[in-house]
Amino acid sequence: MTVAVVLLTTALVIVIALLAGAAAGKLARMDGATYPSAVVRAATTFASVIALATAVTAAVAAFLA
Repeated sequence: MTVAVVLLTTALVIVIALLAGAAAGKLARMDGATYPSAVVRAATTFASVIALATAVTAAVAAFLA
């Protein structure tokens, strides 16, 4: 049961990070950024969402332990 919850939560976080990255890249491109710059912004946003999810997970785990 817990393995399934962890896998589904991980998949959900990755999907949300991908959507946020795609939105950031699209907004950067609409703002007039070049394609490489938009890709960098999208990748930065993706990494930031993953890092935020990791930090929240660590904080919750420390709180519950």
